[in-house]
Amino acid sequence: MSKLSTALLMESYVKAKGLKLSPEFISMLETEIRRRNSSN
Repeated sequence: MSKLSTALLMESYVKAKGLKLSPEFISMLETEIRRRNSSN
């Protein structure tokens, strides 16, 4: 996950929500977004 740019991570999250992908996948993205936000 760390190889994804933050912009691509955010884009992936928005698309995943829009496509109603699995809650587990969306949760994984949310966890990574929170991790990156807390390290700034």
